[in-house]
Amino acid sequence: MYEKVYEKQMSEGATIPFDLPAWVACAPFEEYVGIRIVEAAEGKAVLTMPFKVKLAQGKGLMHGGAVTALADTAVAMAIKSILPEGTHFATVELALKFHAPVKGGTVRAVARVRSQEERTIRGEAEVFDEIGRSVV
Repeated sequence: MYEKVYEKQMSEGATIPFDLPAWVACAPFEEYVGIRIVEAAEGKAVLTMPFKVKLAQGKGLMHGGAVTALADTAVAMAIKSILPEGTHFATVELALKFHAPVKGGTVRAVARVRSQEERTIRGEAEVFDEIGRSVV
């Protein structure tokens, strides 16, 4: 969907060169790495991402940054599912503990909103490999 704008330079203050097709939808980065939204509603979200070579680190495992991006995006979609459309928000804190490497297949993130206090919404995500083993 966004292939034509992947290489465009982003500049502060400039018009964003793409439109999301819906409030809860993948942006160019998520599309580029292969993230898919399976569901996002009522403060919960499930997303998947296939392990393609472009996501591998030097020893052939999924790069931790790719796993982190999936977890962060899953929490963002869970949060978006409870916010009014058009609300601006950003991740301000992120912590992960890796339990196992991803060696192949498709990974799945399950996220949920944990708490909301004034302007701070906290969420959590678990990431599972193709056989259901917890990796984050």
